Amino acid sequence: MAGADALDLFLEELARSTDVVPINAPSRLKSRTYSALVRLAQRHGPLCTLDESKTLGGGLCVFEELVRITPAGEPPQRLNLCRVCHARILAEHFENAPIFWPNCPYVRFQNR
Repeated sequence: MAGADALDLFLEELARSTDVVPINAPSRLKSRTYSALVRLAQRHGPLCTLDESKTLGGGLCVFEELVRITPAGEPPQRLNLCRVCHARILAEHFENAPIFWPNCPYVRFQNR
């Protein structure tokens, strides 16, 4: 686990030092960088709700859309659902991971 923490710290530092992730970077690196950026954003305050994200034009994956339409209220809508999604795990560990969910950021990072 210490190695994963060191990698997270490195990726967060990388994210702070640049605003662009190279397009030709390995999909695993792009996925890990995105995950680190979302964790960093969470440390600085709550994430937008899923309703807010959708209103601002962000696409929601199938799981986010399910949470958005449930009557659970605002707290679940502010969670980073990617933290518990199999797509994130696959994308962070495999090049060209077999994930195809519409509007999933990790699908966009795959080098296909």
